[in-house]
Order: sequence, then C-alpha cells, then structure tokens
Amino acid sequence: MRSSHRLATACAVVALLLVIASPAGAQATGLLGSDHPRVIEVMTVQDAATPWLMAQSDILGTATGLTSDGEVGIIVYVNSESASAPQAVERLVATIEGVPVRAQLTTPFRAFKGGPSGSHKAKQTPPIQLGTSGGWRKDLANGYCCGGTLGALMSVGGQQRILSNYHVFEADIVSGGNGTTAQTGDFIIQPGLIDVGCNANSSQNVATLVKTSSLPGSNVDASTATVVSGMVDSSGAILEVGVPSSQTVAASLNQDVKKSGRTTGLTRSSVTGLNATISVAYENECAGGGAFTKTFSGQILVGNTASKFLAGGDSGSALVEDVTSNPRFVGLLFAGSSSIAVANPIGQVLAFFNGTMVGN
Repeated sequence: MRSSHRLATACAVVALLLVIASPAGAQATGLLGSDHPRVIEVMTVQDAATPWLMAQSDILGTATGLTSDGEVGIIVYVNSESASAPQAVERLVATIEGVPVRAQLTTPFRAFKGGPSGSHKAKQTPPIQLGTSGGWRKDLANGYCCGGTLGALMSVGGQQRILSNYHVFEADIVSGGNGTTAQTGDFIIQPGLIDVGCNANSSQNVATLVKTSSLPGSNVDASTATVVSGMVDSSGAILEVGVPSSQTVAASLNQDVKKSGRTTGLTRSSVTGLNATISVAYENECAGGGAFTKTFSGQILVGNTASKFLAGGDSGSALVEDVTSNPRFVGLLFAGSSSIAVANPIGQVLAFFNGTMVGN
C-alpha cells in the first residue's frame, strides 16, 4: 500500500474491505503454524480447490484461517461489487472434502495508493531509521505523486539495501504520464513525494534503485535500493521498533506481530490467515498509466480492524514478531483493507533477492 497525493490537493483512494469469515469445523488453540496437522489438512484441500474456485469470475481469493470460534477452515472471498455476488455465495458448498467453507463478501483487492499522513512522515537527520516515509524520486504522473514506506535493511552480496515494495520503488513502467520510467540508479528519497508537496527538492536522497521487476512475474511485491553512504543507520534500526534480529520466523495463526510504517506508525495485531491466494490490482504509474492484476499465493493475512494496523502509505513496512527487543522478521506488507493486511512471507522475499536481513 502506498499513498498518492494530487498536486496541491490530497487524494485518498479507497481500498478493499476484507473480512475473515467464520466457518464451522474442528477447533484449535494456540499458535498454529503451517506445520500444524489441522492447518496442513485444510491448506491441502484449499490448494486443490482454489483453481476451480477462482475460475469463477466473482471469486477474489481463498485462505486458510481461524474463525471467531478458533476453528480452522477455508475462507472464500466473493466480489461484493458484482451484481451476481449473491448467486455466487449461494453456489458455494458448505464443505469441501470435510473442510468447512464460508463465503465472505469483499470489494476487490488493490495495492493501496491513498490515505492520510502519519507520524513517520517527517524528514530525518541522517543516518535515518527505517519504517519511514519514502519512495522513488520521480514518482509522480497525471497530476499525482506517490509514496510508501522504507521498510527495513537487508544485505545482498555484502551490499546494504533498503527493502520496500515493487509498487513503491519501481511501479512506473510506462512513460505516458511523466515521460519517464523507473530505472536502476534512480534515487530513492526520504520522505516520499506524498509528504513534501510533490517537490523532491524538499526530500533527501538515501539510496539508489536496483530494478528487479518482481511483478508481474514473481510471487512477491518487493524491491530494493542500495544505501547511499552515511544516509541510513547501518544497524537496520526501525522507528519505534529498534534494531531487529537478522533472523526470520515463519508466520503462525494467532501469532502476535507488529510493524512500523509511514502512515499508522507502530501498530500491533495478529496473524489471521495463512496460505492465502488473492488477486491484487496494480497501476503502472503513480496514477493512471494502465493496470494489471496479479494473483499471489501462499500469503500471510493479518487483522486490520478499522485500518488501525495498516493504511494507505504503509506499503513496504516490515512485519515482525511482537516482542520487546530484536524481533524476527515475518513478512513484507504490501496490500490490505480496512479489515485485513496482506504480507509476502519474508522467506519468499529473501529467496527472490538471495539476501539476508540486517540486524542483531
């Protein structure tokens, strides 16, 4: 999720409304990782059913998650904007191979590009901490400028890089709205254009883009930028989180997590879904410039009631476990709604770049 700002006028773009459903089934308690027998059972059935479920035009995605009663089942997201949504819900079976199924109406998934300003948007004195406003220096088109979150520090081939999302650093792939496209070597700034009235001269260059084009081909929405010497805290410190652990941990249902982002600052929640398959709509510029839809699999879902955990502009935030010091990385946040946030598992992100996280 990144924020967009109309030149001289703020512009909030409404994202999806996503709610976890409450199917009936076997109850489970405590942390439930992807190695839990019941979770494995449900995920296996979900994976087999997802292709034919999503072949239906009204189906937006599926996930394995906990119900309000602590039960594990398959959640099917139905497009609430479709006139035939009620019929799509009625067509769904109550169980698939003994696993409970529950439909949930939701608006379409989108990568966030709107939202109010937050406490992490200020220009910092170098070396900056992460979990802060930032983005591509030229990220403006068709009367809008955009920004997101500089999430965390990683190491690739011994080189320190800022980790964020593809759609924060390099989503501009057409020259129509601004006469340019994102290229390796372009500056990444702090704060992002969204927080400096679309005037890059009011920001500072903190890194240079390493264009890897993770989308639309891969299963992660991720991008990195090489740190400009002296501009970023080399410990990997994140605002209000401190120095994280360099280690990672797999997501589990019920797991307590937190993040530090441009718009909502430091927020806490818990993992509510694993193995999510969702389709997300993207634009090829800050605003306008055409669009494409990407289907992700194996994603992490986090509770986001009333957008209190994640909002527009928090795209690129690192998802970490909620512990007092040296939290391990869980995922990279990239999309969501007023009720659910979505993250790439950190293992998928590191594999894409063949990198490691920076921390203690």
